[in-house]
Amino acid sequence: MEKFIVKGGRRLTGEVTISGAKNAAVALLPAVILSDEPCVLENVPNISDVNISLRILKEMGAEVTMLGKDSYRIDPTRIDKFCVPYETARKMRASYYFLGALLGKFNKARVSMPGGCPLGDRPIDQHLKAFSALGAEYTLSQGMIDLRADKLCGTQIFLDVVSVGATMNAILAAVKAEGLTIIENAAREPHVVDLANFLNSMGANIMGAGTDVIKIRGVNKLYGTNYAVIPDQIEAGTFMIAAAATKGDVLIKNVTPKHLESITKKLEKIGVNIEQYDDSIRVYVDGPLVKTSVKTTPHPGFPTDMQPQIATLLTLAEGTSIVTEGVWEQRFRYVDELRRMGADISVDGKVAVIEGTGKLMGAPVKACDLRAGAALIIAGLAANGITEIEDIFHIERGYDCMEGKLRALGADIEKVNIPDDAAQNNQKKNAV
Repeated sequence: MEKFIVKGGRRLTGEVTISGAKNAAVALLPAVILSDEPCVLENVPNISDVNISLRILKEMGAEVTMLGKDSYRIDPTRIDKFCVPYETARKMRASYYFLGALLGKFNKARVSMPGGCPLGDRPIDQHLKAFSALGAEYTLSQGMIDLRADKLCGTQIFLDVVSVGATMNAILAAVKAEGLTIIENAAREPHVVDLANFLNSMGANIMGAGTDVIKIRGVNKLYGTNYAVIPDQIEAGTFMIAAAATKGDVLIKNVTPKHLESITKKLEKIGVNIEQYDDSIRVYVDGPLVKTSVKTTPHPGFPTDMQPQIATLLTLAEGTSIVTEGVWEQRFRYVDELRRMGADISVDGKVAVIEGTGKLMGAPVKACDLRAGAALIIAGLAANGITEIEDIFHIERGYDCMEGKLRALGADIEKVNIPDDAAQNNQKKNAV
């Protein structure tokens, strides 16, 4: 069992370079299947979700060649399977993007129900609604989703809720459909735009990405392309908050400042100083942190993937803050772990009330999901004493060498491997 050991109390200072966006990469990799020629993807993050996606492509017959530490050449022309291996796909939420890509390529697909972080009910009904509108029939059996279509035809799709996954899957399935597809109430996140830009660079005809109405005119053929994944706004936001929590001074490089606007505005209200440049952002604190209210909503609102991190920062601020979760009903599962560290947080449904204590104490904690794990690292960096974080596989799903980047900023953090028998003994002691 691997875990992070964090010794708190050190200011983060220096420079850090942000990796490619997880939420974009896990859609762009399946999208390569739609190409009739090899593609090169650059700025690909080295995270477990990406590694799983690459493994799926290989298992399906694609030729994957690593060109550099963050670039890959993927030749999908030899893919001869439309079924994603069950055991591989169930390890990640974004495996469902293979549904749209395979359906768009072969008019059929078979993929397991997705896994990923346990954030409550995350149905794929809007995905299936989009596929059905395009002409596909589906069946659900023994944990597998089967899609079949004689042909895909352009149509009008109205999403009942704003869903990033359903929007991106609808795009993937529609790019080669016959005629015009219009997606209404579409998600507007940067990674939706990145997927559209990637497909357009291959010859697709997608208009309106980044707005709530996306129009896709189907094409017969997609070509190879060289494309760089956008920077990860959530990784950037996480380092912004880590700098603020430690009252540090950090220059965060390889970012798109416009993608960070909702995070930047909230941090400035809390008392964090932010300077923006063309592709970097400086974050520093030279005064007290103060209370604020935060509500997560779809883009361009404050992202749900940043909620645990900013809630952690607010435990260090003066006054009473309120955080309202507008996306996932179980996003507050990490609160019990922060309470172990001395945080004063009460939760009622989708609302958390945070009484800023100004200090946290090191403690043994567990990451219950990806962003909760990032929040616990931030808490450990700001806390007095030592914090031990278990179940860090959640964190490594979405952060590229987080501990290495933090050490370069002056953090005292290391990843250790504890034998399973020792881990079991620790669990017994905790139970007692």
